[in-house]
Amino acid sequence: MKRIAEFERVSITTFSGACADLTVCGDFLDTAKAFEQIKLPVRATQGSAGYDFFLPFPLTVAPGESCSVPTGVRVRIQTGWVLMIYPKSGLGFRYRLQLDNTVGIVDSDYYEAENEGHIIIRITNDSKSGKTLSLDAGKAFAQGVFVAFGITYGDAARGERSGGFGSTGV
Repeated sequence: MKRIAEFERVSITTFSGACADLTVCGDFLDTAKAFEQIKLPVRATQGSAGYDFFLPFPLTVAPGESCSVPTGVRVRIQTGWVLMIYPKSGLGFRYRLQLDNTVGIVDSDYYEAENEGHIIIRITNDSKSGKTLSLDAGKAFAQGVFVAFGITYGDAARGERSGGFGSTGV
């Protein structure tokens, strides 16, 4: 296996700001406590492709509801690789849990973004059977898979990222 990335925590300032600015799925009042509960993503088994992302606070998502989860995590990735984020398979199966952007893409230059490359995952409970998703702090809810990518022969991209999520404006 190639070792191409390293997960880190964002600062408490960045985490707290994201919790205040977003429609967050969780009723927590103590951002400092949630920050202390941040667990860096890990693989569950030697054969796992995905790194599990964990909740820093409990969450409840009713059917049809969407919300954002500030993970408190950033990742330094070697150029030529991308982190693709998906819901945990079991939650997708049981609750039709979906990412609002279908698949999250974390580029290698996102680490240097103004928001410290904070990975924020927006989810929707698309349950058609009325099931409410309730998870405790520390439970895995999403997974990230590192994938190598190529570029075209005529590629001339020269832009540099400055903002955070959605900042490339394309």
